[in-house]
Amino acid sequence: MTQSLLPLTISVVTPSYKQADWLRLCAASVADQSGPGFTVEHIVQDALSGSEVAEALQSFPNVRLVSEKDSGMYDAINRGWDKATGNIICWLNCDEQYLPGTLALVADYFRVHPQTDVLFGDAAVVNEDGGYLCSRQVLVPHLYHTWICHLATLSCATFFRRQFLLDHATTFDTRWRMAGDAALMLRIIQSGARMDVLRRYLATFVDNGENLGLLPRAVEEHRALAAEAPRWSQPLSRLWVLHHRLRRLWHGLYRPQPFTYDIHTRTSPQKRVHFEVARPTFYWSTRMN
Repeated sequence: MTQSLLPLTISVVTPSYKQADWLRLCAASVADQSGPGFTVEHIVQDALSGSEVAEALQSFPNVRLVSEKDSGMYDAINRGWDKATGNIICWLNCDEQYLPGTLALVADYFRVHPQTDVLFGDAAVVNEDGGYLCSRQVLVPHLYHTWICHLATLSCATFFRRQFLLDHATTFDTRWRMAGDAALMLRIIQSGARMDVLRRYLATFVDNGENLGLLPRAVEEHRALAAEAPRWSQPLSRLWVLHHRLRRLWHGLYRPQPFTYDIHTRTSPQKRVHFEVARPTFYWSTRMN
């Protein structure tokens, strides 16, 4: 059997701490992913939240719940990845969901493109009721824009070939509490990973109005991460932003096209609700674009 025909297992790790209501929706969005040629392993790595998490997952017998103390979200993801057995691994936070057919698309892409190490997709940002806020259409991240400015991809639509991470001993650096995503991506870029973009909406992310990226701790960490970049590159932040925006302009990402999405909501946790977006926008008021 050739590599392109081998069945794949996708391991989804969800770090959890006292977010049972959101976790229920997240788990539902993983549980209904199916298709030929792949299986799904969902590991919820919970930081001793208590019985509420187990109760939230009662309807999902295939979820593997691990309750143990950790030192934060990135440590929880590392622990979950250590337990993962899949060819492809990823993480999905409690307030995020996969769209219908996402993991089938991801499995097909990795199967057809055996040289791809990391795959990015697009995501929709929604409010707490599931309503559309904006689109995040992504590009393969650039080293210095990621290092000096910000990471312009979302973890909910990012997937890794597990063998690449194993070969390069790539896990989260837990000294970061909020900048770990960017720090991990820097190591992956520097390791020479083959990275591709699947121009499809793969997931949703909830913006509840409390953007962690704008907290003082997050701002401080991103400044500290930028300070680790080569000294010659640090004064060129405006150049990296311009370069990033020109790339987005070239790829037409400032004019997203109408689309639809189906997600579980707090008022409909068992059945996905259909949303139509007639006038999508790239603009996310609390983020850099």
